[in-house]
Amino acid sequence: MKKPKVVAVVGPTAVGKTALSVEICRAFNGEVVSCDSMQVYRGMDIGTAKVTREEAKGIRHRMIDICDVGESFSCADYAFRAKAETDDIISHGKLPVFCGGTGLYLDSVLTGNSFSEAGVSGELRAELSKKSEDELWNYLYEIDRESAEATHKNNKKRVIRAIETYKLTGKTKTEWDRLSRREQKPYDSLIIGLRCSDRERLYDRINARVDEMMSRGLVDEVKSLGLEHGSCAGAAIGYKEIIAYLEGKCTLDSAVEEIKKASRNYAKRQMTWFSRNKDILWYDTDLLSQSEIRERAISALEKFLKD
Repeated sequence: MKKPKVVAVVGPTAVGKTALSVEICRAFNGEVVSCDSMQVYRGMDIGTAKVTREEAKGIRHRMIDICDVGESFSCADYAFRAKAETDDIISHGKLPVFCGGTGLYLDSVLTGNSFSEAGVSGELRAELSKKSEDELWNYLYEIDRESAEATHKNNKKRVIRAIETYKLTGKTKTEWDRLSRREQKPYDSLIIGLRCSDRERLYDRINARVDEMMSRGLVDEVKSLGLEHGSCAGAAIGYKEIIAYLEGKCTLDSAVEEIKKASRNYAKRQMTWFSRNKDILWYDTDLLSQSEIRERAISALEKFLKD
């Protein structure tokens, strides 16, 4: 029995994933399933570069604006809900097209990742929460180097979860991920990757995007949300830096520079994550025009859907 087919468009921030995913949907009667860990939050529009009505061109986007900023939303939550959305798209005879840069979220659906479900130890989590970000990340690096390298130390919640998994099961998160990849994958997938061979050009695009976010009113957006310290939403790039500015801890100029720096570092981590997947069909935005990439992607998809 053939598996249902799905497509994904991945790559670092500001590389052009949204535009390509919309074009693919228009060509193949598809709908987008966002795989961005922060676009799930309502009201976080500017700082997450959420697709606009004009950019969507009438294509439905799912897994966006599905929870409030005060809610916690995990990868396991995403896997459950995104799979339901994907199956619904397929049931209507349409093509699911994943788009986003949160590789862990995408993998949780495409690999059939069952997660370790190690459970939660309130006592252990409280103990770990008292430690600094550096202490936690360094410990994770000692027990699970691969997981540590794929997780920024500022993402304290994810670092703690990886340590908790090891403490409660005796297996690292990396080991659990490898076990999950042996499971039956629920979909037949084609993953298209966009990248920039000229890293400085990508960084220029990231910096320009941040400047645009500021001009569109990122500060006012953050003010309106009432984000809490320690919340998932409040830790997002672009939001935590503006929160620091609003609390008088830094100037606006320094906050903007921190956003640009954090975004560039995030792009590096995204490429590290995606480069591990040898099945991704890569297109270089420095070597090919947008129309050339579209033509090649459409051609590859036609072949994929016929097989």
